[in-house]
Amino acid sequence: MVSALRGTGPTVPGLQREASGHGQGRSPALRGVLRGATMSSSQAIETLPPKKADVSAATCASHGLPLIVDPATPDKRKGPCMARRGQVGTIAISGQWYVVRFWKYPAGEDRIHASERICPIDPKAPGYLPKGERRRRGNEIVDASGVNDAQQFVETNVGTTFREQAKWFLNHSVKRKRRPVKPATVTNWEYCLDKWLNPNIGDLPLASVSNATVKGLVANMHAASLSAKTINSYVGLVKLVVASAIDDNGETLFPRKWNHEFIDVPIVENQHRPTFTEAEMKSIVEMADGQERVLYALLAGSGLRMGEAFGLEVKHLSADCRTITVEQSCWEGTIQSPKTKAAYRQVDVCTTLANLLKEFIGGRRTGLIFANSLGRPLSKTNALRRGLHPVLVKLGIAKTGFHAMRRFRTTWLRKRRTPEDLIRFWLGHAESSVTDGYSKLSEDLEYRREVAETIGLGFAIPTSSRPMRPRMAKEIQREVAA
Repeated sequence: MVSALRGTGPTVPGLQREASGHGQGRSPALRGVLRGATMSSSQAIETLPPKKADVSAATCASHGLPLIVDPATPDKRKGPCMARRGQVGTIAISGQWYVVRFWKYPAGEDRIHASERICPIDPKAPGYLPKGERRRRGNEIVDASGVNDAQQFVETNVGTTFREQAKWFLNHSVKRKRRPVKPATVTNWEYCLDKWLNPNIGDLPLASVSNATVKGLVANMHAASLSAKTINSYVGLVKLVVASAIDDNGETLFPRKWNHEFIDVPIVENQHRPTFTEAEMKSIVEMADGQERVLYALLAGSGLRMGEAFGLEVKHLSADCRTITVEQSCWEGTIQSPKTKAAYRQVDVCTTLANLLKEFIGGRRTGLIFANSLGRPLSKTNALRRGLHPVLVKLGIAKTGFHAMRRFRTTWLRKRRTPEDLIRFWLGHAESSVTDGYSKLSEDLEYRREVAETIGLGFAIPTSSRPMRPRMAKEIQREVAA
């Protein structure tokens, strides 16, 4: 096919009739060339119709027109193509055999033209097949090769690595509307990925992350003496990342049947879950002072999570401080929603603890109940290292976190035969059966308070405490006095 570039300037002399639309005796190709002589050079190239390109190079040269030849047909694609799924193959003769030829797409390589034998071409030879049987046998060979399997095609040709999918998964987990993941969970996942998963399997194609791959990962974790619980958590993250790869229809791209026996995932047994005894809890509260004393008493006397206690404001307490409404939490100095839907709740406490809270709050009407000297949320790290841990060291108790106080409260509630419905409600745990949804004990405020008063704390606490005075207020007073 030949094309003429549309030129500029006056019409070619002697060819005005063709350029103005006359000269019907001219060939269509030549009229196209002459029309191009009067057009602007800024316009596109006009391609001559196939089988009518009868304008020779000499004709173009005589009129001062450039000859443009279309490029040759480009090379055929060598990569995979979804349209090629459904191959039946081509039956041909190769030497003394009928063969079926079809395309294969090895992972990470160019496609290859495969050839598999069907039967001998000699009708008298053993194994000879007539034409219809050859076609059927050819189809069986092609299907057995897996080139028509959609799942195998995807796993062979999708090049996303585990590292890339994990990055997408973390971002999606935070932004999704259905059960978005809390920042604390994302932080733990990021540590797991940076420390273990990405260095070991991050650069592998997601399709190749299988039971065998995870088995090697688990072996490395065993060698590093990671706990059984930690290994189970990290393997669980691998499963989440692989399962997060879906197609446009929401179907999983890489379905896996995980074999824990083959992977050798350890069974979690005798997990370390520290708690305090009644005597230890009494000593901890007595040795603490000021804000820390009230905080420890509240955590052990109500079962609140640490973040829930740090996020409490004065408005969340009832007038008599006997009912605490949990509707927000605090993590890394940021106020956020509670951990789960069940965490939105009310927690009732006994009169002894309520009086301690009331005295501690004093005349404050707004703001956080527990705050640092600038009125901002407490830091978990500072509260542990500067508050709880020094007290535990003085008492000769092993260092642990605030969650030990939540376990103490759960143990005390069960010792006092508290209804399981109320234990679950006060701790913010989800219902475990349909029957739990039928019980409405959690909606009976008077009954809840009666039970909380009867149960008590399980430890003695001082009856007075110094009210909190933020440092900011002191600094302003000093500046005014100066």
